[in-house]
Order: sequence, then C-alpha cells, then structure tokens
Amino acid sequence: MQFFRLLKYAGKYKKYLILCPLVMIGEVVMEMLLPMLTATLIDEVIPQSAETGNLSRVLLYGGLMLLMSVISMGFGMAGSRFSALGGMGFSRNLRQAIFEKVQKYSFKNIDKFSTASLVTRLTTDVNQTQMVVMMLVRMAVRSPIMMVMAVVMAYRMNPTMMPILLVAAPILLVCIIVIMSKAFPRFQIMMKKYDALNASVQENLIGIRVVKAFVRAAHEKEKFEASADDVTATQRAAEKIVIWNGPIMSILMNACVIAALWLGGNQIIGGHMQMGALSSFITYMMQILMSLMMLSFLFVSFVMARASITRICEVLDEEVDIKNPENAVTEVKDGSIVFENVGFSYAGDKENLVLENVNLTIHSGETIGIIGGTGSAKSTLVSLIPRLYDVTLGKVLVGGRDVREYDMHALRDQVAMVLQKNVLFSGSIKDNLRWGNENATDEEIVAACQASAADDFIRSFPEQYDMDLGQGGVNVSGGQKQRLCIARALLKKPKIIIFDDATSAVDTATDARIREALRSHMPQTTKLIIAQRITSVMDADRIMVLDDGKIMDFGTHDELMNRCEIYKEVYTSQQKGVA
Repeated sequence: MQFFRLLKYAGKYKKYLILCPLVMIGEVVMEMLLPMLTATLIDEVIPQSAETGNLSRVLLYGGLMLLMSVISMGFGMAGSRFSALGGMGFSRNLRQAIFEKVQKYSFKNIDKFSTASLVTRLTTDVNQTQMVVMMLVRMAVRSPIMMVMAVVMAYRMNPTMMPILLVAAPILLVCIIVIMSKAFPRFQIMMKKYDALNASVQENLIGIRVVKAFVRAAHEKEKFEASADDVTATQRAAEKIVIWNGPIMSILMNACVIAALWLGGNQIIGGHMQMGALSSFITYMMQILMSLMMLSFLFVSFVMARASITRICEVLDEEVDIKNPENAVTEVKDGSIVFENVGFSYAGDKENLVLENVNLTIHSGETIGIIGGTGSAKSTLVSLIPRLYDVTLGKVLVGGRDVREYDMHALRDQVAMVLQKNVLFSGSIKDNLRWGNENATDEEIVAACQASAADDFIRSFPEQYDMDLGQGGVNVSGGQKQRLCIARALLKKPKIIIFDDATSAVDTATDARIREALRSHMPQTTKLIIAQRITSVMDADRIMVLDDGKIMDFGTHDELMNRCEIYKEVYTSQQKGVA
C-alpha cells in the first residue's frame, strides 16, 4: 500500500511513532480499570461504609481513581507529544524527499507536472498525509485495544446485554464502508481544483506588473473567484458524504444507551443486576462505540488523504529519464561541440521532430552566432548541450565524448547558460553572483561584473554589491538583470557558455561592450550566442541560421550575405529599421 511505503520517510523520528502507541496502551489500561473501580465503589464500598460509618475505603478508592486519572492524563499528554513530533518530523522528511526528487527531474519530467501542482503536493498534500500519520499512531493501536478490552469487561459485567453491541457494530461498519467508497473520488477532484487555484494565484503574482499595466485586476479577480468557487463546490460535494459519519454515530450511541438502560433497568428491578454494574456497563459500551467512532474518523481521514498520498507517490515514482551512466566521465576535455544526425522531439515521437537532421561541428574557443525566427528551435538546440533534454535521434558530443557518457554535474559545471528568462533569487547581489562560483573572491566578482557591464550600475546603489535584490530581483530593471545573469555565468569560468537572447534588454553599445569583453577575457571558452539582432552575432566566427528546426546555412557574416537569402533578408530589414 502506498501509505505504508511513505512511512519510511519517518527516519530518525520513527522512535516517536513507536513510543506513541506504547503510551496509548498505558492510557487505555487506566481507562479500562476506572469503570470497574466505579462499579465496586457504588455497589460494595459505599453501602458497607454507610453501614459501618467508616469512610476510609471510600477515600481509598476515590484517591486510587484520582491517581489513575492523573496517570491516564500523563500517558495521553505524552502520546500527543510523541504523535506531534513523529508526524511533523515525517512531513519534514517527506517534503525534503519530494523536493530532492524534483531537483533530479529533467525538463521533460518537469513539463509533466505544472508548477502549481507541485506546490500543492509539497504543501496541502503533505499536510493531509501528516494528519493521517498523527491520527494513525494515536488511534490505530489505542482504539482496537480499547474496544477489545471494553468488550471483555462489558461481558464480565453482564453477558446478557451484549446483543446490543452485536447489532450496532455491523450497522456502523457498513455505513463506514459506504462513506469511504463514495467520498474518495470526490476528494480526488477537489485536489485537482486546488491545483487550478494555486495556478491562478501564481500567475497573478508573477505577472502583477502586467496585470496593473493592462488594468486587468477585475478580470484576475473574477478568474480567482471562479477557481475558489470550484474548490468550494468540490469540497462541499465531498464533505456532504463525510458529514454523515457524525450523525450516524450519534444515533447509534444514543440508541445503544437507551437499549442498555431499558434492559439493565429491568434486570435491576428483577434483582439480577446492580446499579454500579449497569453504570460501568454503559461506560464500557460507550468506550466500545467511541473506539468504533475513532476508527471511523481514522478511515474517513485516510480516505481524504488517499488522494493526496497518490499524488505524492506520483512525484516520487516518476521515472527520471536523464540519469548518470555507470562509470561516468567526470572531466570535460575542452569546449568542442559536435552534433551528429541529431533529431529531437519533446514527446519522443520520431515522426514529429522539433529538430531534424542537425549536423555541425564547433571547435573549442569559437564564437558561434545563432539566429532564426520564433519557434525555430534555437533554445531547444542549445539545451541538448548540457543535457537538459536527451536527443531522440543521433548524438551530441562535448569535448569529444557523447554527453550521455558524462556525469551530469561535471558536464553542467562546464556549460554556463544565460537564459531568455532572467532569474535572480532573494538575497544580495553578491549572493546571487556566487551561484556561478560559491568560492569566488570579491575581486573575481567585480571583474565578472566589469566584463558584463554591470559594475557601473551596481556602484550606483547605496549598498553596492551588498544590496538586497528582493524576490526575483524586483529592485533592478530587465537589462540590469540580464547583465547580472551574464556576470553569474562568467564566474563559473566554463568551457562552454551559452547566451540565449541574453542581451535583448540592453542597448547596442552595451551589447558591443559585453561581446568585446567576452573575446578578451574568455578566448578559450566556446561561446554560443542566440540573438534576434544580427549586429549581436555578425562578428562571430560563424553564424548558424535555423528555420523550422533545420540548419539552413552555417558560415561567416560575409558568406551568409552572399548565399543565404533568409540571413540577407533579416539583415536588410534590420538595417532599414536602423536607418
């Protein structure tokens, strides 16, 4: 069962999950002895004390019952503490395991799950599972033991009244099974609606500037309200089934008490039973029914969490399609790149390729420009080099070895990427730059920023390199983000560096400064520059022209101007725009 598979993530907190049921047994034993002492006190001790006028036995029994109540309370408090420690420790380890698994995903794996869905699974789904674990360690042992012991004690009190329980228990069992079978599908739907709600919130917060710029706050509010209403509707649909558990239990318990009072009252009148015994029997009967009720709550909670458990296991069981090979190569010789008959499809469909029949050789230290229209697979092509995706056909070689032969950490450590979407993290400028090299000195950081034309604007800030960027780098402009991301990549000192339209938000003069710095500071590094402006790549050693996933031409600027109509057309149109 999936749930018991997850229990391995309890780790060092497993001891609390074991201690909790043990102390619960102590609490049950105390609770079982108290009604028996009550019956003895009512039927024997108090009448005898009334006859003799000696209250010492009454006080003794009263003190003993008080002591047992205190001990029972102590066991109960210890059980609550152990279940909380074990449950929260379990959820901490489970979240860590999910997060670590997601970190191993390839882009293909990540594409399968939406970001909002992964957030829901890491938060809401784990919380639901944690609650079940905490209830399980407290009730799964306590309730059955209480029920068995209460049945034995009730039978000792008066076996002739046991048919009351024999009728009530099967009715309750059938009701629980019906509730579970009806509620589970509805909770599955509810969790999917939570995904949609989180997606709505995430989109709005990420794109808040666009929302305000286009005055679409009212539209976003309506979209959120629709998602919230969907969650509410599905939650109500699920809860409509679950809430029947409480009324059914109340009706059964009250019916059993009435039956016990009627049968027990007749036996007392007939002299076959005493008042204390009837009181204790009713207490034991209530404990039996309460045990059944707690088990029913546990089952209902498990039904509610079952959908969450399934979703968690989907993330943990997802097969990572990009793995380290055995005896992986750990050193990248140089920055040479070779594509041999490469074909690629996101779906792995050889009949529907995004890249088709790509053959090219790039020498170490070369600067290669890549241009092409939107959707021509430029970003896809360069993503194959650090093995963010695996080729569908053919192979990609870096440093003379197939990228699938490398240890992924070693390969990606030698391939720096500056992506289209510039991502910065909470923390200072210096903290963000050290993502490229956590051991970089202040001098190396400044040199990288000078090369990326970022040093000037950083110096203009009051706190300079120690300025906090805020979440996502909200304190800097788009062009400043790009230059910081370029500096971060330069600090890696890689053998290959890829700029995926990385200077689109900077002016042409700054673009030229960055390119000049790259030539002078990184002569041995292979540089791949994807750009929309031909001026950004025209001084490259060679330029690749991509169209619809195929290489249309590959050569120097002058060669392409003479023979490639696509390149010539783009160049002419851009130069007219400049004029």
